[in-house]
Amino acid sequence: MRLTVAQALVRFLARQYTERDGQRHRLIAATWGIFGHGNVAGIGQALLETGHEEMPFLQGRNEQAMVHAAVGFARQSGRLSAHAVTTSIGPGATNLVTGAALATINRIPVLLLPGDSFATRPADPVLQQLEVPYAGDISVNDTLRPVSRFFDRVMRPEALIPAALQAVRVLTDPVQTGAVTLALPQDVQAEAWEWPEEFFRERVWGVRRPRPDEAELADAAEAVRGSARPLLIAGGGIRHSGAQAALAEFAEATGIPVATTQAGKGALPYDHPAEVGGVGHTGTGTADGLAREADLVIAAGTRLTDFTTASATLFQNPAVRFLGLNLDPFDAHKLAARPLVSDAREGLEELRRAVAGYHVDTAYESTYKERKRLWEERVDRAYAASGEDDAPTQAQVLGLLDALVDDGDILINAAGSLPGDLHKLWRARAADQYHVEYGYSCMGYEIPAAIGVALAAPGRPVWALVGDGTYLMNPTEIVTAVQEGIAVKLVILDNHGYASIGGLSGAVGGEGFGTAYRFRAVDGVYSGAPLPVDLAANAASLGMAVIRTRTIGDLRKALAEARAADRPTCVYAQTRTPDTVSGPPPAQAWWDVPVAETATRAAAALAREEYDRQAAQRRRHL
Repeated sequence: MRLTVAQALVRFLARQYTERDGQRHRLIAATWGIFGHGNVAGIGQALLETGHEEMPFLQGRNEQAMVHAAVGFARQSGRLSAHAVTTSIGPGATNLVTGAALATINRIPVLLLPGDSFATRPADPVLQQLEVPYAGDISVNDTLRPVSRFFDRVMRPEALIPAALQAVRVLTDPVQTGAVTLALPQDVQAEAWEWPEEFFRERVWGVRRPRPDEAELADAAEAVRGSARPLLIAGGGIRHSGAQAALAEFAEATGIPVATTQAGKGALPYDHPAEVGGVGHTGTGTADGLAREADLVIAAGTRLTDFTTASATLFQNPAVRFLGLNLDPFDAHKLAARPLVSDAREGLEELRRAVAGYHVDTAYESTYKERKRLWEERVDRAYAASGEDDAPTQAQVLGLLDALVDDGDILINAAGSLPGDLHKLWRARAADQYHVEYGYSCMGYEIPAAIGVALAAPGRPVWALVGDGTYLMNPTEIVTAVQEGIAVKLVILDNHGYASIGGLSGAVGGEGFGTAYRFRAVDGVYSGAPLPVDLAANAASLGMAVIRTRTIGDLRKALAEARAADRPTCVYAQTRTPDTVSGPPPAQAWWDVPVAETATRAAAALAREEYDRQAAQRRRHL
């Protein structure tokens, strides 16, 4: 079969499938693209020739945003279906790097197809080519190597066959998956070759569910049976495995409380008796208190990042030990844990059977349930609306949403102060309602990710919650939502600056320097009047329906209107600083941000004293 390399690649991708638990899914459900001289006559022509039915095409506005949309789609699809992203050479390719890092850190599959310089070098350099005097085989695409789980440059047509097969192998591997890059020289894309028809047959890639090793399982069961105050931390691996039911059965059988990471929140619904909320720096007082006292921590499907461990200060019981239930041995061994290398669902089911008859003491169970009840009262106070004519706090915005949504709604966020408030306060009703990207905490993720999620979950209300700083990073895919008729709901919370970093700056002696969106004052710092930026007008100019709000009463009506809307709709709200009574609870655990060891300013000196006090609690779990 004589086809160009680009035509062959598109045809190949259209015939790849995943299968897990007897359910088949198309692996590459669509391709995002922005065309330039590096891909317009290759991949672009191939997509046109192949047709929308065989390989749907989605037009993007920013290359990074296209990757974010693909990540949102793949996460909502349980990592069983993904998108490809094609770009030209030059800035189109390098714009992929941030999105690729996000995908790889979060273990989400996305296929990147950047154009590349000529393989045959008929003209050297071509437009946008990076010249490296000491290495003729380097291009800007090499910036994608460290953020890709697999990288190959297809320098000859026949090299596509092994490269494409390896790319799909990694995309469908639940341990290795992440960003996969096939760099495609523009001349090779357009070159024809005689392809074996076998290359284009339908292939079904089984997504494995490894069961635990018998010896590791016995060791894990012994650890559980020997514990008096165990705590299970559920991470994103629970969601990727579809292990929510197995987790609920394990918790109900053993009485072990379940705390959640940002990626794991929703693994149990908020009203499950064993669910104790988020854990770590942005966690609840209930979960963090249990973590400090735990003698066994079962880390299930989590990478145990510094936010989860409170920078190694959270687990304070001298007798604490760890059990790492994870598909990836790299993560299963963290904190010197007893490893239980396994698919999360299979591991939880077998561990439940292995500890049959074990149940935590009723006094322990009663204690954590009472602590959870008291924490929920704090959430109620933070959510409680004051006067209908008052401007809302950020927590009150979440409270109004909490009163409006049901288990079909999906909330998306990634950066700023919202992840902390959401982790502590949000009451997740469904396994996939809470979608906070906190592996890379990437400003600008929310709007394109909402489009990807909506494509994977048609008909469900999808909310992108953003602050003004995040909005200004990447609003361009609003145009895509309008073009495609995707009725995402955008909530902009405007507090005139990088409020999250401003708060952190104040805590570590930085005095909020460079974090406010204000004019310069006479002393040269940004402490003048707020900038006259109209984000609502900007969203409207990109095609969204926009509802401006000033008060809690306005906002209540606007959110309901946006939820019912059948077109992309923005709710714009200026938020006020909460008071100390009704505001969200402060951080319940520490996070290590080093403070200047020497400084002449009093704020930094005081912050260093607090830093030294907190850092002294750090432990190495060996």
